[in-house]
Amino acid sequence: MRTSTVRIPEDKRDTLKILASIEKREMKEILSELIDEYIERNKETLELLSKPEWLEIIEKGKEEVAKGIKGKSLDELED
Repeated sequence: MRTSTVRIPEDKRDTLKILASIEKREMKEILSELIDEYIERNKETLELLSKPEWLEIIEKGKEEVAKGIKGKSLDELED
């Protein structure tokens, strides 16, 4: 496992230290758990963005919004 340096504002670091002490855990364990949760929450996004066809759809949608083209609502798509 590699080591990474993360800069955390002092007030947040102090709060994290207190929480780690209360839970009798190391800060690195808590941070690792938070990172795992963040990755898990974003896995679906990563999967979608790894598909070129989805990137094209997203870019097309962004262009339409920028041009003021009205898209379809979810209700219209279900019909």
